[in-house]
Amino acid sequence: MSDSASNTENLIQIEIFPRRILSPETAQVLLAELYKVDGVIRVIVQGQRLPEKVSSGPGTGEKVEHPLRKPIQIGDQLIEMKVSVGRIQMELASPEAKEKVREVCDKVLSFPFEFREGNFMRRKATVSDYAKLGSDADPTLLGMVDPKAKHEDNLVFIEKKEEE
Repeated sequence: MSDSASNTENLIQIEIFPRRILSPETAQVLLAELYKVDGVIRVIVQGQRLPEKVSSGPGTGEKVEHPLRKPIQIGDQLIEMKVSVGRIQMELASPEAKEKVREVCDKVLSFPFEFREGNFMRRKATVSDYAKLGSDADPTLLGMVDPKAKHEDNLVFIEKKEEE
């Protein structure tokens, strides 16, 4: 973890809210470019859940072949998309990182989007965080737990490799 992750009071939180749902291809390009930006502490991708199986009706239990449910490559990790990318929230270490993120968005997104600064992620543990992560949880994981999730693999954690 970054040293700046330990002091959450000085971190900048931003939200990127595209006017469209991102295709897996656009999401991959955008997230891969954001992955390269120095100063990114954590990222939350939000959107409508993409079902894996039909939950009710005549086809209950059948696999859903959704066109947005494709694996994407970020860094050296392959991730299956479980949500359609509707907004991206980020926590950054510096104003310079914020400007770099803005430049990446301007370069990759060819359609309008909102880029705003505010408080979008939790800074203190909630009951859900305590129940899922315990009392000595890493501050960078706060607010990233889905209280309805039944599996621990719903949180994808990608760490940047240190260059030698």
